[in-house]
Amino acid sequence: MEDIKGMYKKIVKDKFPDTIKIDMGGQVLLYKKKVWNIYDADEKCDVERGLRYGENPDQAAAMYELVNGNIVLGDVSFFDASDGLTSRVTEKDMLQVGKHPGKINLTDVDNALNILKFLDKKPACAILKHNNPCGAACGSTPEEAFEKAFWCDRIAAFGGAVVFSRKIDVETAKAMVPYYFEVVCAPDFDGAAIDILKKWKNLRILQINAIERLHEYKFKRFIDIKSLMDGGIIIQESQPFKIKGKEDLRPAETVYKGEPYKIKRMPTDKEYTDMLFGWYVESGVSSNSALFVKDEATVAIGTGEQDRVGVVEIAIFKAYTKHLDKEVFKKFGVPYAVFKLEAEKGLRKMDDLIGIERYTKEQKAGLAGSVVVSDGFFPFRDGVDAAIKQGVTGVIQPGGSERDFEVIEACNESDVTMVFAGQRLFKH
Repeated sequence: MEDIKGMYKKIVKDKFPDTIKIDMGGQVLLYKKKVWNIYDADEKCDVERGLRYGENPDQAAAMYELVNGNIVLGDVSFFDASDGLTSRVTEKDMLQVGKHPGKINLTDVDNALNILKFLDKKPACAILKHNNPCGAACGSTPEEAFEKAFWCDRIAAFGGAVVFSRKIDVETAKAMVPYYFEVVCAPDFDGAAIDILKKWKNLRILQINAIERLHEYKFKRFIDIKSLMDGGIIIQESQPFKIKGKEDLRPAETVYKGEPYKIKRMPTDKEYTDMLFGWYVESGVSSNSALFVKDEATVAIGTGEQDRVGVVEIAIFKAYTKHLDKEVFKKFGVPYAVFKLEAEKGLRKMDDLIGIERYTKEQKAGLAGSVVVSDGFFPFRDGVDAAIKQGVTGVIQPGGSERDFEVIEACNESDVTMVFAGQRLFKH
């Protein structure tokens, strides 16, 4: 049997062509396969190769950079060869190669940038794992943004891709270096910050200068191509993003059986800020999803669940689990699960464990005062009721359910505000 650990060290050679042409009704896009001439630790020399492998170590993969052409459909222009980000990374951008880059590493960076493009007013950080955010936050500094994003889910962030909208300084590098990540990406790095991060020899350190103008990508459109197992494909335009500010959100209201229903309380400025932040992060989360957001940081992220109330309940469960872990790890330097087991064996003070568990319940795992964000409408009030029990003060959702009136009533009963985005954010 093949060595299990060894399979992760392999680089799978691909047989994909060097170039690809896509002709859409006479409009031609020319793509060139991305290869890098970088040092290979096993062969002890520079080797020219493309992606390490695909989603799994036995899947060949290739990444292509658009080098020429454009597509215009109707009045929308989709591509520009000068607008590359992740697909244009060169050897010079790899400040430390670490392990050879694979598909997941680069798609995580790409989806992080898809989130950060909306968060251009302040330093921001997104930590991605398997193409979903573990945490995302804005801060007054990159260090603060990282801390807020990281402690949303320290456990999930292990081995993730950490992407910043601003230059990484020494303070940020010092905050990151105690923890293991696969990729760190930013528009720029202080020299001393790079030296600190190089403690991890397998860390991939990527510099993408174009992040400095990431705001220009906010409302750019692209074409999404999905291959089917029978060889067919589905092509769709990327979603036109309608929510550019709080003026694009409307207070929740509906009419049911001739009777009007309307939310009683308008959001505060802080709630609007968190709603918009959460909506932008939501654009990068697999559906069905629900997020809890407070102070421009994710508190809990529920992803990929099949029912709306279920994903809210999962997000709440994660919030409590991660809050317990955060408190224990910060105070005792070990995970909550380890601390609890040791306390039960008499190796730790049970009073310490009880005190932390009590504190987490009192704080409702940080959910009190947050807003809940849903990528689809709430078909029943149960999802919102579950969030309200945790002390949320606001809700942002697309609206459009036949039972919107029930959800509005649930919010009004608890003085919770709610806005409709009028747009669904499903991502599959």
